Amino acid sequence: MQKVVNGIDVFLSDPVVNKNSRLAIVTNNAAFTSDKLLSRLGLVNSGFDLVKIFSPEHGISVRGEDGAFQHHSIDIKTNLPIISLYGDRLIPAEEDLEDVDVVLFDIPDVGCRFYTYLWTMTYTMEACARHKKQLIILDRPNHISGNLSMSEGPLLDEQECSSFIGRWSIPVRHSCTLGELANYFSAKKVKGLDLKIIKMKNWERHQFTKEFYPTSPAIQNISTALVYPGMGLLEGINVNEGRGSDKPFMQFGAPWINAERLLSEIGLKGSAGINIKPTSYIPESSLYPNEACQGLEVTVTDATEFHPVRFGIDIITSLFTVHPNNIQERAYVTNANPTGTAHLDKLLGISNSFELLRSGTSIETNVSETWSEEISPYLLYD
Repeated sequence: MQKVVNGIDVFLSDPVVNKNSRLAIVTNNAAFTSDKLLSRLGLVNSGFDLVKIFSPEHGISVRGEDGAFQHHSIDIKTNLPIISLYGDRLIPAEEDLEDVDVVLFDIPDVGCRFYTYLWTMTYTMEACARHKKQLIILDRPNHISGNLSMSEGPLLDEQECSSFIGRWSIPVRHSCTLGELANYFSAKKVKGLDLKIIKMKNWERHQFTKEFYPTSPAIQNISTALVYPGMGLLEGINVNEGRGSDKPFMQFGAPWINAERLLSEIGLKGSAGINIKPTSYIPESSLYPNEACQGLEVTVTDATEFHPVRFGIDIITSLFTVHPNNIQERAYVTNANPTGTAHLDKLLGISNSFELLRSGTSIETNVSETWSEEISPYLLYD
C-alpha cells in the first residue's frame, strides 16, 4: 500500500500556488508535513507569505485542558500572531481577516462529531464566506477510517441540541474527512464560500491510521481515538471518563461502581471487537480527584468489528441497571458552555437523553445507510 500524502504536502509540492497571496492558517502542533515539520513552518520555509495563525480548542500546543479558555499569543516557532478561536471568540472576526487573502485549514481530526476542530472549521467557513476570503482545506485522513458502513448515529437534532460540540446534523461517528464535510457543508449550510480542498493522495476509505500524533491532551494514541466516540458520552454523567489518569477514555470509573456487576451486565448486551476487564484507579484531576474509583478498562482487539457509540450507550444503560440510585446527569463546564448544562444531550445529539436512557428507551445508532446516501455526492475518496 502506498504511503498517504496529506493535503499540506500536496499543497507545498506546487511551486507556484498562492505564492503572491497573504495567508493565514488554522492549525496546531498536531499538523505536520511528511518531513515532520509543523505545517506552518513548512509554509514559511517554502516561501509562502504567512501573516497569522488561528488556533482551535487546546491551543496551538494541543496541550490546553479540555474546555479551557485559550488566549491570543505569539507563536514561538514563527513569531507570528496567534488568534485563539477558543477564547473570547469562536469565529474569526472581520479585523482578523483584513490583511489576509486566503485562509488555510490544516488540523488532524479524530472522526467524531463532538470533537471541536470540525466546528472550528465551520465557523471559519462562515467567516470566509462573509468576508469574501478563499478557504483552502488541506485534507487529512479520518484516523478511525472512512468506512461509511461503520458510521454511527444518532443524527444531531439541530433545533434542540446544536452547540459547539455539534452544530449540524451529522452522525456521532461520521466516517468522513474534514475536506469531505467542508464540501458537504458548503453545499448545505454555507453559501457563497470560495472553497478549495487539497485532496490527499493514496488514502483509501477503509484505512485506519497507524501513525498518530496526539491531537489533544486526552487523545494520545489511535486506541483512544477508536473508543472516543462512545466513551466520550460518559462526560455527560457522574462517571470519571479516565481523565486525570494515564488511560483517558480507555477506562472509566466512580467510587460507587461495582465493577464485577457492571461487567456482567454489559456482557449481556454483547460487545464485539473489544476486551473489557475490571479496573481501579485514582484520578489526579477531573471528576473524583484523589478518590479510589472502580470501573472498567477497554482494549480494542478488532477495530472493524467494534461499534464505539453503541458501546458507550450500553455502558450508560448498564449503569442505570446496576446503580439506578447513583447515576446522575453531569454539568460539564467549558469555555463554549459556561453553565455545563445539557451536556449529554449535546454529546448524543438528542434532547432529554438522560431520561430516555434511564427509561430504557432504545437509541438508534444504525444510520449508515441514511448517512451514506446523504453524504455520497460530496465524498472525495474511494
